[in-house]
Amino acid sequence: MSSPRRQPTRARVKPSSEINRPDVQSGSLESSLIRLVNDHQNTAIRLREHTEKSKKEATKSASRVSDLLMEAVNGGVEECFVNEKRIEVEIRALKATIMRFAKQTDQWLASTHAINNAIKEIGDFENWMKTMELDCKSITAAISNIHQS
Repeated sequence: MSSPRRQPTRARVKPSSEINRPDVQSGSLESSLIRLVNDHQNTAIRLREHTEKSKKEATKSASRVSDLLMEAVNGGVEECFVNEKRIEVEIRALKATIMRFAKQTDQWLASTHAINNAIKEIGDFENWMKTMELDCKSITAAISNIHQS
């Protein structure tokens, strides 16, 4: 059978600051722990600061996106309101124009009705004149016949 494989032991690599120091067992261990704690605290502080900075940037970006979306939506709504006001103004102007044309149409109708009545009266007068002319001719012919007989 084959023998179980053993993991090679890893040697601890000392940081460059520890290489030149003499190894004092208790002082070295304590200073290493203190350094580890300090490094951990410094890393935690930097990570917290980075997280806080990222959080602020994300909040600013989200606020900006929200503002842009609102501007896009409100811009369209505002444009609709402006167009609606323009349309209302045009409707009022068209209504006034329609009322003016209606009055003019009524005036034209009254004028054409008066002209039609005048034409009818002229026609009636013309018929009366023809009738009178025929009557006068008849009377003249009768007087002429009487005068000649």
